[in-house]
Amino acid sequence: MPNKILLAVSLSLLLLAGCDLGPSNIESATARQILHLGNGTEPKDLDPHTVTGVPEHNIISALFEGLISVDPATLTPQPAVAESWLISNDGKRYTFTLRDNANWSNGDPVTADDFVWSWQRMLSPALASEYAYQLFTVKNAQAFNHGELQDFSQVGVKAINSKTLVVELENPTPYFLSLLAHYSTYAVHPPTILAFGDRDQAGTLWTRPGNLVGNGPFTLDSWRLNYIIRVKKNPQYWDHQTVRLNEILFYPIDSALTEERMFRTGVLHATSSTPLDKIASYQTNDPDKISIDPYLGTYYYRLNVTEKPLDDVRVRRALSMSIDRQAITDSITKGGQIPAFTFTPPNTQGYFANNNSIRYDLAQAKQ
Repeated sequence: MPNKILLAVSLSLLLLAGCDLGPSNIESATARQILHLGNGTEPKDLDPHTVTGVPEHNIISALFEGLISVDPATLTPQPAVAESWLISNDGKRYTFTLRDNANWSNGDPVTADDFVWSWQRMLSPALASEYAYQLFTVKNAQAFNHGELQDFSQVGVKAINSKTLVVELENPTPYFLSLLAHYSTYAVHPPTILAFGDRDQAGTLWTRPGNLVGNGPFTLDSWRLNYIIRVKKNPQYWDHQTVRLNEILFYPIDSALTEERMFRTGVLHATSSTPLDKIASYQTNDPDKISIDPYLGTYYYRLNVTEKPLDDVRVRRALSMSIDRQAITDSITKGGQIPAFTFTPPNTQGYFANNNSIRYDLAQAKQ
């Protein structure tokens, strides 16, 4: 089994203003409700069914919306495109009612058929979506994705009418609603996909400015490679009246040093890329500009346990006991990370792993 190392945290620098080129523009950008964000590396694409990275996720979350969202504080499922849902007594049948005012950015209504079409696309073996497993709890979804079933009508997702979607699961899955908050399960606009290629064709031009049709709170305005991606408020979004921002500018920046400097000099409102040697300085000198929050991610070693000596559980246990996770978080990473003794972070939606985890004990490890 892998040795767990650290529980990751989300580290952000937040400046409650924004700008284009420097401090003189900060108040102007804020007054215009324009947010400037450091976004890590250049996104590979903006197709919800094919991308896997955090930079892509950040932008897709602005451009698209799924059936469900989650409360950021409690992770409780919240209505999104689906205004309500019913769960059968056996926990295997979900009936979603879509909002009458849920529209695509071109004005087309978002329909239950759009979700059926999109889930068939996401599960298509030809598309090879790395997140296809997000829907494997749906009846026959895994078999279809693995090519064992050719007829998608046998997969447990049906449009009863334009605003009613029924999903049948293989087994009761209490966390199914939370899965639907992941961007890989979002619907895409079928006519737009087909205008630039086949349903299961990846990497076409449908995700480019002027082509992309989404259903999220923002629309794609411009994409200047390796410079900036600009999104603007979507007037067709069902909840557009509560969207405060007029624009978001995402800056693809490969270097954490560069991104932190852009934040420090007033080019960015916020960054999640902070060099470790800068953290202490912010905590001491600018504590109001730094926020350290829990993040669901675990760093670990993945070991080949079929080869000697790692095929011996006693060796693996000794290795795990020899790692001082607390010392690593206190003296090396210094970013508020939490030592991880189980793969699932503590208090994940109320779940705590048992107390049989392996703690640091060098003397015992040597035995």
